[in-house]
Amino acid sequence: MAAACAVAVVSLLALTSGAAQAQTIEYVALGDSYASGVGTRSYIDDGSGCSRSESAYPSLFADAAGADLEFAACSGAKTGDVLSKQLGSLSASTDLVTITVGGNDTGWAGVVQQCAYPYPWTCDEEIDDAEAFIRDQLPAKLHAVYDAIESAAPNAQVVVLGYPRLFNGEECNAITRISPGEQSQLNAAADLLATTTGQVAASHGFDYIDVRDAFDGHAVCDDTEWLNGISYPIGESYHPNAAGQRDGYYPLLDALV
Repeated sequence: MAAACAVAVVSLLALTSGAAQAQTIEYVALGDSYASGVGTRSYIDDGSGCSRSESAYPSLFADAAGADLEFAACSGAKTGDVLSKQLGSLSASTDLVTITVGGNDTGWAGVVQQCAYPYPWTCDEEIDDAEAFIRDQLPAKLHAVYDAIESAAPNAQVVVLGYPRLFNGEECNAITRISPGEQSQLNAAADLLATTTGQVAASHGFDYIDVRDAFDGHAVCDDTEWLNGISYPIGESYHPNAAGQRDGYYPLLDALV
């Protein structure tokens, strides 16, 4: 009887151990600099040139959840780069995919920089062009990426994370002055980008995390900034800092998954 009980206990422990191992989340993080962690100023030396950070939301989530992370997101990536360079880690065994992408397709960084320059003054035109692109061309590009993710990772939960508004209407930088009116226009374009991305994600049955409310009160020039203003190196500018990743993006992802 004792021997039988011992065998039963050993079998139960083996099953429990196997179940625990099976619960490891196979996680692939896709996207651009907002996903890789540009702005946090601390990057993994992996030789990729992608500016991936242990302070970015994919790393924070993987560490907390004990997930097996394939960190494919890369600074500067457009939707076409995701299709051609980032989907190789996806498979039928992938449990979770996160992605932030689309901003670079619109030329968003260039738009903001142009609005910061005193000359030539083409801010309005740049914003109008970006909004036209978001309305007319970006949805098809996002659909192509999302279709590919569905095909490559058919069993995965897919979470699309959006972009915040950058500005609060104040001018606090004497070198690059973006007027309150220009800030309002840029925020309206960010709203269009967020709404468009969310609609396309929903059409695929993906979860969408809208981060705009979370970043309210933490924009450029707010007392507690979660976003860098103009910075050196210039590539750090207008990206979430470590606090923005930790206190803005990560809690929303953790609460959903």
